[in-house]
Amino acid sequence: MKRYLSVCLTFLAGALFLSGNAHAQASPDAVVKSAVEGTVAAMKADPQARGGDMAKITQLVETRFVPNTDFQRTTRIAVGKAWSTATPEQQKQLYDQFQVLLVRTYASSLSQLRDQDVKFVFDAPKLDANAKDTVVESHVISTGGDNPVRYRLEKTPQGWKIYDIDMMGAWLIQVYQQQFAGQLSKGGVDGLIKFLTDHNARTAE
Repeated sequence: MKRYLSVCLTFLAGALFLSGNAHAQASPDAVVKSAVEGTVAAMKADPQARGGDMAKITQLVETRFVPNTDFQRTTRIAVGKAWSTATPEQQKQLYDQFQVLLVRTYASSLSQLRDQDVKFVFDAPKLDANAKDTVVESHVISTGGDNPVRYRLEKTPQGWKIYDIDMMGAWLIQVYQQQFAGQLSKGGVDGLIKFLTDHNARTAE
């Protein structure tokens, strides 16, 4: 019996180790595919989300899509040099408020697919052994045509993570860099935090 238990525990430990490695080593396109298709499938399976409830759709994006992202890096890049001058508390507020904005932006985009018959195609990028950053090209194919969406990912100790999205011909980071630069020049880091907080409060109404 002791030998049997020992063998079982060894097998279980090995299975968990392999499972963890498999997740960490998932290819960039597999990460994007899981994040996007998983979120859309959950949205279509939920009556509230399928009916257009944005609060529910946003919740599904937070639980299904966000774990595959590194929005803290997104925030650092979008804020630029001002990030290094911000206090830890200011950095936290910037990250929290910007993530709310990003999640709502992506949720709004996905909500358009809730009652459509869609097909996703994800192109595997060509990577060398030392690649740390890549772009996954995808296509959302529906009755409205073929809409390309690109995802930029970084390789982290936890696997590939999405940190930028090109949904309408422009990368989100580039769009927000310009907006944030204007707010920072007028009111500094606190001014940008207020801008984001006020914006999120308005869109929540």
